[in-house]
Amino acid sequence: MAAAATTKAILPLHHHHHHAAATKNGLFISIHAYQNSPFETQPSQKPSNKAIKLAESLSNMLHLHIERNLNYHPSNVPRIEDKHDTPTMSPKEDISKKWQEIRGSNDWNNLLDPLHPWLRREIVKYGEFAQATYDAFDFDSFSEYCGSCRYNERKLFGKLGLIESGYKVAKYVYAMSHIDLPEWLERSRFADTWSKDSNWMGFVAVSDDQETRRIGRRDIVVAWRGTVAPSEWYDNMQRKLEPIGQGEAKVEHGFLSLYTSKSESTRYNKSSASEQVMREVKKLVNYYKGRGEEVGITITGHSLGGALALLNAYEAAKNFPSLPISVISFAAPRVGNIAFRDELYQMGVKTLRVTIKQDIVPRMPGIVFNESLQKFDDITGTLEWIYTHVGVELKLDIRSSPYLKKGLNLVGIHMLETYLHLVDGFLDSTTTFRSDARRDVVLVNKDCNMLVDELRIPHNWYQLENKGLERNFHRRWVKPTRYPEDIPSPTVESYSNVLEMHDSYGLESLFSI
Repeated sequence: MAAAATTKAILPLHHHHHHAAATKNGLFISIHAYQNSPFETQPSQKPSNKAIKLAESLSNMLHLHIERNLNYHPSNVPRIEDKHDTPTMSPKEDISKKWQEIRGSNDWNNLLDPLHPWLRREIVKYGEFAQATYDAFDFDSFSEYCGSCRYNERKLFGKLGLIESGYKVAKYVYAMSHIDLPEWLERSRFADTWSKDSNWMGFVAVSDDQETRRIGRRDIVVAWRGTVAPSEWYDNMQRKLEPIGQGEAKVEHGFLSLYTSKSESTRYNKSSASEQVMREVKKLVNYYKGRGEEVGITITGHSLGGALALLNAYEAAKNFPSLPISVISFAAPRVGNIAFRDELYQMGVKTLRVTIKQDIVPRMPGIVFNESLQKFDDITGTLEWIYTHVGVELKLDIRSSPYLKKGLNLVGIHMLETYLHLVDGFLDSTTTFRSDARRDVVLVNKDCNMLVDELRIPHNWYQLENKGLERNFHRRWVKPTRYPEDIPSPTVESYSNVLEMHDSYGLESLFSI
């Protein structure tokens, strides 16, 4: 894999593997990861029955599974060396005649359990687009470009090993927020920086001709970057539901702020993330519909990115009522109320939520007050203020994989690479990890410590060579300057906007590389 940015959580992972926390209404519950679990005991000590019952009660309340022996590792871990000379991807099957079902026209009925291999490959494909928003992100606070993408649009997929994906990046998206969202914004330590207000938040891409023929339509993809944060981050984002649209639909105000905030005084968010995305999507839709092509929109994201994907789908459905719109999200929190969910259903948006049983983030916001209260509607009436999930769920379980540690590592469980590993190995809810899974197991430990020790894979191994330092002509170690074309600048952005105004620009240039 080409050297790329160190994929770090918004809150540094080097601290997260010691502990994570869940907070609710002032109650602070410390949940330690497997390395320092409060439920581990010395050989000469045994936990009391009361202690075990208390731990189990807390676990049940949060719907989490806590293993009694958190240091347990399977003794019969399959050898990953046996797969070193095998492909890391499943074959690209022609799904053009089944693309409507694969994209969710029947709510993925009879495709999830067992998981259809064509659908599995498509889920992984979109998950890798979401992963790219982490892998190319500059988390280095010592860099004046912290918070930006390390590469320009034309180089992104090549640098990240996605050159054969069959897609080209059309536009980058930047976001800011007018409210204080804890730790979502990565900032440089230096005053002279590319932006003090905005972060790179994702991209718009479009399928090339060959991929379009394979999947049956011209696919416009929006990939949103998320965060990998412990539960208290989300606790700060469940204080208020804010109206969206003209009806009774409401969404979490922090997510909406990130999606819609803009300011004339900023360099990259004179227009909001919403406006940037919709402007590009409209341009692509008009172009390809003008050529008489079948066009669809697929929106993907992980964690916070999954929340932004739903807001994006809502807006896209309002603007393109006749287009098929699908959301493939990973580890996404709840976003809005029941009216928001129902409106998405009425507009025909199809949502597939990939979750892990042990991941706490998809249970937030609304860990207590959520869609489960609908069964009391006859008594209470419809509750406009409770959060509810949208769409169909594909639920995974870390215990299904022989390669993963079974301890309560909240950050590792939440990682997108953990999700993609489990999707690749999932057959059905009654079967263990499939033996012919293709995806490289080593990727799981990119930025966490989830793989069993028997595999001898270093944890948090994914980083730039020498952490980005290079030797210059005099053999001194220096921090290299970025190539000019990889430096985000308002000048480049303005030039792109001018190009977009010319009919001669078209879109053929996307595929002329």
